[in-house]
Amino acid sequence: MTDIIKLTAAETAEKIASGELTAVEVTEAHLARIEAVDEKVHAFLHVDREGALAQARAVDEKRARGEKLGPLAGVPLALKDIFTTEGVPTTVGSKILEGWIPPYDATLTKRLKAADVVILGKTNMDEFAMGSSTENSAYGPTGNPWDLTKIPGGSGGGSSAALASFQAPLAIGTDTGGSIRQPAAVTGTVGVKPTYGAVSRFGMVAFSSSLDQGGPCARTVLDAALLHEVIAGHDPLDSTSIDAPVPPVVEAARNGSVEGMRVGVVKQFRGEGYQAGVIQRFDESVELLKELGAEIVELDCPSFDLALSAYYLIAPSECSSNLARFDGLRYGLRTGDDGGHSAEEVTSLTREAGFGPEVKRRIMLGTYALSSGYYDAYYGSAQKVRTLITRDFEKAFEQVDVIVSPTTPTTAFAIGERADDPMAMYLADLCTIPTNLAGNAAMSLPCGLAPEDNLPVGLQIIAPALKDDRLYKVGAAVEAAFVEKWGHPLLEEVPSL
Repeated sequence: MTDIIKLTAAETAEKIASGELTAVEVTEAHLARIEAVDEKVHAFLHVDREGALAQARAVDEKRARGEKLGPLAGVPLALKDIFTTEGVPTTVGSKILEGWIPPYDATLTKRLKAADVVILGKTNMDEFAMGSSTENSAYGPTGNPWDLTKIPGGSGGGSSAALASFQAPLAIGTDTGGSIRQPAAVTGTVGVKPTYGAVSRFGMVAFSSSLDQGGPCARTVLDAALLHEVIAGHDPLDSTSIDAPVPPVVEAARNGSVEGMRVGVVKQFRGEGYQAGVIQRFDESVELLKELGAEIVELDCPSFDLALSAYYLIAPSECSSNLARFDGLRYGLRTGDDGGHSAEEVTSLTREAGFGPEVKRRIMLGTYALSSGYYDAYYGSAQKVRTLITRDFEKAFEQVDVIVSPTTPTTAFAIGERADDPMAMYLADLCTIPTNLAGNAAMSLPCGLAPEDNLPVGLQIIAPALKDDRLYKVGAAVEAAFVEKWGHPLLEEVPSL
């Protein structure tokens, strides 16, 4: 089992296609791993054992018939519990959807199934994707496999923890302000936020519609690229979906190089609040890029200092609108429906019981920001700042091909450490938020362990919209250089669970 679960997704698919392994053997090995360790990690909210084995058997039958298998056929995957899955619970980490069984698949779910990817189950997350630690899940926190007393990032901590604990070689996350990249950074995995609109949002429960973006999570850059290619592409069911070819991400990941590329370093992405070990590993990464043949260009993007403030007006405003649909009348939890309460009272009681503290906080913030007399002062001003951030990116990308930064200012913090301090929690997304506001593509990959706590540090790579292949070209080159330097992939150092 150990040998199977340590394989990359690309290696696994190759062995299944050649007949060296069966998809059922691979699936059973990962289900056994989940059974062995997930009681401690709590990466999964629901494990679909029967469904996963049925998918795996179908892959083996295809191969037996001599049918050509796709590049990820039979490879297991952990799916963030924000995408609808027909016949399988979708809770979004909230009590308000506890027990809800969707009658349809999200477009992303359909694409995974069409590619014969085996969906093991649904992963834990901050409620409605609101959080940076997975502590806001109504079903309890997830532990970081590097140290189970630490957070695995958020909102997609379940997906990143499943990868780092070898419960799945692939995972899906969503990124509204950094919820793919920040968990990847603190667990030593790879996470990619594609260009906004590149991956369909149909069937993805909405938090902030102009920011939300699904994306691939993996243990290697190539695995992330293979998954990216499966899930991306135009979807007529999503009005924000981009009708453009998927960039050649797999080709880029197989031919990593930074020779002759101009790499930008933004002066706003360092300073107060950044852990010394994070900056040390980032500076080493910049030196490595120089050694690999990149030209380093210093950039000044003053509007980035306002990104956090703008985000925490725009995202709550959109969430207060999106979450109005959870009224207790149509689906999910219903409280107070005893014949003695009006429909309005049932809705109020249901929301009181079903939404957690952070979701309520953001709904109130957003409702206030959108209210008459305050709209222009708050939401309108935040959208103007968003335009300034987009312009700063446009100017930057006239000078450079990609931008690099630390993914997050610190390594993983202790579970409970920031639970009562929302502002400290929000600062975890300081480096990731500008990309969401502009709609660009970005990746996080491991660049070592911080010397003071021996926990993973993430390097963020940012590319212009629709140039996602640049992430993989740079990421693959950096990954190969680091693996050569360390002598093994970073995740081999994860303490045994």
